[in-house]
Order: sequence, then structure tokens, then C-alpha cells
Amino acid sequence: MANSIVLGWTHAPRRLRVLGQSLAAFAGLALLTYGGLVLRVNLTTISFLYLLLVVGLALFCGFWQASLASFVAAACLDYFFTQPLFHFYIADPQDWVALGAFQVTAVVISRLSAKELRSAREAAIHRKGMEQLYELSRCSLLLDLRQAPGPQLAVLIQRIFSVDAVAVFDVNLGRQDRVGEWEEGEEDLAKQCYLRDGGEDDPQTRTSERILVAGPGPVGALVVRGKLSPLVVDALASLAAIAIDRLQSFEKEDRAETASKGEQLRAAVMDALAHEFKTPLTAVQTASSGLLELGGLSDSQRDLVTLIDDEAVRLNELCMRLLLTAKLEADKVNLQTDEVNVQDLVLEVLACRPAERDRNRMQVAVDDPALTVRVDRGLLAMILAQYIDNARKYSTPDTPIEIAARMSHSEVLISVHNFGPTIRIEDRERIFDRFYRSPEMKDSIPGTGVGLSVARKAAEAHHGHVWVISDDKEGTTFFLSLPKGARRKH
Repeated sequence: MANSIVLGWTHAPRRLRVLGQSLAAFAGLALLTYGGLVLRVNLTTISFLYLLLVVGLALFCGFWQASLASFVAAACLDYFFTQPLFHFYIADPQDWVALGAFQVTAVVISRLSAKELRSAREAAIHRKGMEQLYELSRCSLLLDLRQAPGPQLAVLIQRIFSVDAVAVFDVNLGRQDRVGEWEEGEEDLAKQCYLRDGGEDDPQTRTSERILVAGPGPVGALVVRGKLSPLVVDALASLAAIAIDRLQSFEKEDRAETASKGEQLRAAVMDALAHEFKTPLTAVQTASSGLLELGGLSDSQRDLVTLIDDEAVRLNELCMRLLLTAKLEADKVNLQTDEVNVQDLVLEVLACRPAERDRNRMQVAVDDPALTVRVDRGLLAMILAQYIDNARKYSTPDTPIEIAARMSHSEVLISVHNFGPTIRIEDRERIFDRFYRSPEMKDSIPGTGVGLSVARKAAEAHHGHVWVISDDKEGTTFFLSLPKGARRKH
């Protein structure tokens, strides 16, 4: 209760408060002295009452008021209650003892009271800070996850902590948001703090700067201008970092979910289109093959029908790849694995290629003619066909294309090499993504961007890997590595 009274006084102007305390002290001394004279209180009792008054003043008012009151009380005690009455006679030792007791009491009690007052103030500030931090943490959970976190956090911090200005820099979005009053030249204060990678406190401007760290590294910076303790600013920065990191995580999850749904839709569309195309393609291929078998065509007619037949075969193969892609994406392919002779399969794939003019360019180099690998024969043939078709399409005319295979540790390594345009380093991973084509080639050479993505999916289904290296002097080589006993990925 005493602390509450003192804290209440702190809201009054200092001079008025001191004047009121002094008047109250003298009024108390006068009333106590008058009561003692009227009631003829003995020296011991009145001394104790004076001491209680000094204690009260030291507790509620402070050292200077209690010290002044102790001098006045000692004088009253000597003048009104010590023989000879109504005379000052301070030579008596008991007067000095009384004065000393009053002064010691004033010092000790005022010191204890000041310490308790400081503790009460610090506890009140700490409690208020905790309440504000709790309010901020509660409100941060209600932030709109589809909006930028910076503006929302800046407004919340200014409203809850009643500070002059707030600036938040979000490194993920590359933007700085500010509220409150800022001086000229302080437009990028939070961004500069992040680039400097260090926070600081400026007591003169009451500005605190902090780096926002969450997870593996910094996510931004916070600048607050107002009367806040460094500990509160540190806690405030931690909460702001958590809120920004939470919104970034939500954004990543949302993008991943959208991409996943898009992939599912795309796979379903490809599957449906491939099935729809297969029926008319089969009819076209049957008709063109029948015309060739019947004969009686002129040379030009035979060339046209042969072209139709070859392109129908190519379209049919493309539809098969689309169907296979959809199944691989949906994880619905049941591998029919068997021991496959690599050299025999390479020769079989080459024999099925329709372009006779390119067969002389093909060079097969298998270290061991008896080399086998346990795989799905159809999928491995599809990967080889894709690699060989790519080499034919993108290689320089009349340059050799080499298909090689060898045993490497516990893996079978198959490669297709050709000389032609170099694949950029940044594209060497992306060309295996579905529908991606290198910017330099997509306009000059026709293609769909599907084949290599299917090859990668088929390799992954066998726990294998695909990659490419490309150099101006050495040419371009596509690789496929398969475990010797490749099996379906679970």
C-alpha cells in the first residue's frame, strides 16, 4: 500500500510534491507537539512518537524531508519536553543521542524505502513489458499469412509498445516498411542495419537496432525508436523474427502445395491426351503401313507414305512417353525387372531408329559384351532411345555418336556422346525438368521437353541417376548410372 501511495505521487509535479510533503511534515510535528503538551506526555513517550513520525516521513517522502523533520523534532524535544522547559539547552548528551537516533533512522529508512521503490518500479516496468510481449505474440499468431509481414508487424509494435517509430526490413521480400515519424536520411535505416550485420542502441535518439535471426540465418532487421529497455527490444526482435519466419514457411508450403496440385493436374491431362491420341495414330499408322504393303505407288507417293508412317511411329512413341510420365509421376508403374544384356539392347534400339542415314554415325563401345543389368527392359530401352534421339537431333551433321557402357564399382554406367552445341552450366540440371528447353535451342530445333524428364523418372524408379556434361572441345555426353541389381524404389 505504501508503494502504491508513493507511485501515485510520482505523477504530480516534483516541486509541488516536495512542498506538500514538507507542509505535511511540519503539520505533523506541530500537531504531535501540541498534543504532547496538552496531554502532558512524558519524555520517553514523546521521543518514541517523534521517532515514528521521522520513520513515516523517511518511508513515504524521502531522506531530505525526514532529515529536516529529525532536526525540528530534536529541537522540539529539547525546548518543550526537556528540563529546563521552554529553553534550548542542547549541551545535555541526551539531546545529541536523540538527534543522532533520529538522523540514523531517517537515513536507514529512507535508503530502504528508496531501494524498495526502485524494485517496485522495475517490477512494474518488467510486468508491463511482459504483458506487451505477450500481447504481441498473441497478435502475431493472427497475422494475415497471405500479406507481407513487415507492415503488419510495424503497426502492431507501435500500437502495443507506444513507441515513436518502427521500421522492419524483410530480406526475403527485399522490402522495408516503416510507421511513425522518421527524419530525413533515415529511409533505409533497417536495411542498413541488416547489411551491417549488427545491432546497436543510441541513448540520445532512443533508437534501437536489431538483426532478426530465425532458423539458419538472419531474416531481416528491426529498428525501434522509443523508451524501451534493451532486454525488451531483444525479446521484441525475437518475436518479430519468428513471425517473419512463420510467414515465409507458410509461403513456401503454399507454393509447394500449389505446385503439387499443378503437377497432378498436368499428369492427368497428359494421360488423357495420350490415350485420346493413340486411337487415331494407330489408325494412321495401320493405313500407311497397309499402303506400303499393297505397293503400286509411284516414287513420290511412296516417299510421302513412308514419311507419314515414320512420323506416326514417332508420335505413337511420344504418346507412350507421355503415358509413362503420368504413371511415373503417380507412382503407378510396376517394374517388370529381368537380367538385360546391355549391348543387345543398345543394338535393338538402334535397329528401331527410322533414320537410315544416321546409322553409320552410331558407334557402340561396350567393354564387356556379356554385361547385364537387372532392370525393366522397356524403360531402359526408352531411356536409351531418348538419349540417342537427342544426340541425333542436336549433334553437328556427319559427326560420330558414341554409345558406351561399362561396369563401374557396383553400377552400370551408360553414356551417349556427340559433338554439337554446348549446354550451359545453368541448364544442365533444368533440361531434365518436364517441358523445359534451353533458350538457345527451343526456337531453332523442334521438341517438347518431355523426353529427358521421363528418362530421369525412369532412372529414379530403378534407384539410378542421370546427368550431362558439356564442353566446347570434348562435346556433350549424357550419362545413366544404374545399380547392378536395380530394383523399384519404394
